Amino acid sequence: MEANIVVIGTESVGKSAMTVRLLTRKFIGEYGDIESIYSQSFIVDGREVTLNIWDSPYSQKLSVEASPFQKKVQWADGFVLVYSICDRASFNAVSRLVQRIKSTKDCLNGDKVPIAIVGNKRDLHHRRTVLSEEGRMLALNTDSLFFEASAAENYHSVLSVFNGLVDRMKDGKLTTRRPLRLKGIVKTMSAVFARRRTDSL
Repeated sequence: MEANIVVIGTESVGKSAMTVRLLTRKFIGEYGDIESIYSQSFIVDGREVTLNIWDSPYSQKLSVEASPFQKKVQWADGFVLVYSICDRASFNAVSRLVQRIKSTKDCLNGDKVPIAIVGNKRDLHHRRTVLSEEGRMLALNTDSLFFEASAAENYHSVLSVFNGLVDRMKDGKLTTRRPLRLKGIVKTMSAVFARRRTDSL
């Protein structure tokens, strides 16, 4: 089984730290606002699952026809949308993203796309500006999964996010088709990076 997952969040929410924590079990706190692709196999419920993970910066440009954003939505079997519980603006960005993803996916092929909304930096609860209930309500209203996690604190909270998303994808039978292999992903990424940096998502 193979699945394509796009991880998106605004700068400094910890989306890259979450991705690397999943892949290496290690926490690395500092990243630039870069775009990366990873492919790794996991055992889920006794079956091997290969996850192709596209770690993608957030962009305000979500409505341009045939944009890199639209290509990501077409490519993805599921999304992890990350905000920081200490950053209200990052939560608002995720709220816009989930609506845009759903409308774009509907226009492209009518698929119901699995989405996990993740409030990261749970360990910084003393700086919280977004309540857990707000994240839960957003997920409920958009038929998404909801998690709070801490990439800095532990691996298992991050693992539960991706396990939950894979379960949702299996329920939707979205991973029975063969997504783009890694060669295809790299080709897609080359096309994205060929655009001006300001056009990148």
